[in-house]
Amino acid sequence: MSSFVSTGTTSTTAEPVTNNGFWPDIQPDDFRESHRLDGTITPARVEGALLAAIATVNRTLRDWQAKQVEAGHATIDAVPTPVWQAPGVYQGLYQRAIYSMAHASLLERYADYDTTNSGHERAERVSDPADAYRRDAIWAIAEIEGRPHSTVELI
Repeated sequence: MSSFVSTGTTSTTAEPVTNNGFWPDIQPDDFRESHRLDGTITPARVEGALLAAIATVNRTLRDWQAKQVEAGHATIDAVPTPVWQAPGVYQGLYQRAIYSMAHASLLERYADYDTTNSGHERAERVSDPADAYRRDAIWAIAEIEGRPHSTVELI
């Protein structure tokens, strides 16, 4: 049995996904390149995944953002970087959170493409990478907030 796999590319430059003004706009083409996404994922799906990721990450970081704005930092570029961090660390972590959350979403959506037994097996293989991308996003958010990566509770 053979299967056809299209590995098309996108030839047009996608418009940036507009953010809330505090966080930077997101570049779909940068996302595609850094996460090695080919043309089999449509621009509309990429944009949808990025918008959903922005909504999730911005909601999670809303209190941190509000504290920064109250301190007089109107954008992420104006937030002082701790002396132990590299310049631009907040922008890089934010981008990692968005890209990772969007990639996890895309992996989960494409897992349901084939409902046969082979599709079910593929969905199981995809769930681990999707979980790893989601973990990367959560860790990036924790770094921005200055929290540890894990929470331990006594039972």
